[in-house]
Amino acid sequence: MTQTSPTLVPSVVKGTKAVFKWVLGAIVGVIAVIVFLIWPAISNSPVDYADIQDHFKYGSIGSEEVNGVPYWIWKVLPELFPDKLPDQGYTSLGFIQEPGKDLPIGFSQRRVFINRVGLNCAVCHTGTLRETPNSYREIKTAMPANVVNLQGYIKFLSEVAIDPRFTANRMLPEIEKISGGINPIEKLVYRFIAIPQTRDALINQRSRLSFIYQQPDWGPGRVDTFNPYKAIQFHFPMDKLREDELIGTSDFPSVWNQKQRKDMELHWDGNNDSVDERNKSAALGAGVTPTTIDIDRIQRVADWLWTLPPPKYPYQVNQTLAATGETLFANNCASCHAFGGKYTGKVVPIQEIGTDPHRLNSFTYQTLSNQNTLYAGYPWRFNHFRKTNGYANAPLDGIWLRGPYLHNGSVPTLRDLLEKPENRPKEFYRGYDVIDREKVGFVSTVAQENGKQYFKFDTTKPGNSNSGHVYGVELSPAEKDALVEYMKQL
Repeated sequence: MTQTSPTLVPSVVKGTKAVFKWVLGAIVGVIAVIVFLIWPAISNSPVDYADIQDHFKYGSIGSEEVNGVPYWIWKVLPELFPDKLPDQGYTSLGFIQEPGKDLPIGFSQRRVFINRVGLNCAVCHTGTLRETPNSYREIKTAMPANVVNLQGYIKFLSEVAIDPRFTANRMLPEIEKISGGINPIEKLVYRFIAIPQTRDALINQRSRLSFIYQQPDWGPGRVDTFNPYKAIQFHFPMDKLREDELIGTSDFPSVWNQKQRKDMELHWDGNNDSVDERNKSAALGAGVTPTTIDIDRIQRVADWLWTLPPPKYPYQVNQTLAATGETLFANNCASCHAFGGKYTGKVVPIQEIGTDPHRLNSFTYQTLSNQNTLYAGYPWRFNHFRKTNGYANAPLDGIWLRGPYLHNGSVPTLRDLLEKPENRPKEFYRGYDVIDREKVGFVSTVAQENGKQYFKFDTTKPGNSNSGHVYGVELSPAEKDALVEYMKQL
């Protein structure tokens, strides 16, 4: 007789339910981990700002996804490698830190799998000024980034990448210390993915940009736009290029009043007459790629800059002297430098303008042919770039905040620019932000202040020549003073 145990069947059912619950719990747990890991990548979420000034200074343009540095690595680098900075923190490279803000101006944050830090437009187009050495430091958006040492930042990232201390074992304890503790999954991601991949990416970038170690130092307020472009965007073999195209260092421009620049020949050499293409080209220089560029957020900045006026000169002007200067400006400068002037926004051949040719030579026909392939497949594919033979006449709006002068920033003040080239300063200091109310520009004779060394600009080095632009040099000293007085108000 077969006798089934009265307790056997209920026992099996109870065990099956327990296993089922365990398996279900494990599946839910795995799904939760996957969602935790995948969702940020899917969401690709930038930090947004309601205020347009904050959006310009800290908003994303899409540079973080490919070329951004993971947030905690970026934060810990100055702590781990203080010996590779001029002084403490990123501000020692001239980056502007506002009270209460997590990142300096010009840096944005976006979560792509993990939080990443990238560059935006403000890094090259926000500066500071003081009325006196003891005055409050004012921040002016859309002016040239007169105190930012962008080459110093590139070199810093290059040097830390090859330092033996750039390891998870050295970096994670520092991250734990400044973050107050990151969760276990983030810790695993940083240890096995973020830190090794960032180190490799920075070493690769260092290799591509190794030519900048052969260039004269850019100094604050300057950038070589198109040579890094060739190396990063087009993978040009930089060691094979002609020597005369390998130094293209020039000043950051102002970016206000863009509507009035519509259809002008833009960039220092006038190689593009589309404000929209110029904006997207600049975004590439800040680290976006054709697939990561954040069109909507860049357009928000562009719309704001379209009608943004330059800051007015805030100090007293001798109106009698300025009235004399206005006539001199009309007779000597306006046709090339006033909105509506016959030659304003047009290229003057290098043989006539006579200024340093390196920036012009750095943009070659080979660069041009590659430039016009960018954004292929998109409605905004480039088609306005061209090769020119000189430099474009720029309107002088807000000129009091745009010193030093000429495209390469080789003349410290407007008054100096009205002197013959042989009488202009051969050496001066950049990066000091006290306004020069007499000569117009920034005080350029201060070598150091409170332990901070300023950059000595040497006009004899390649790319730094202060030659050319001899218009107005024959005016009398009194006429030159009057002209400068008038230009304070532009």
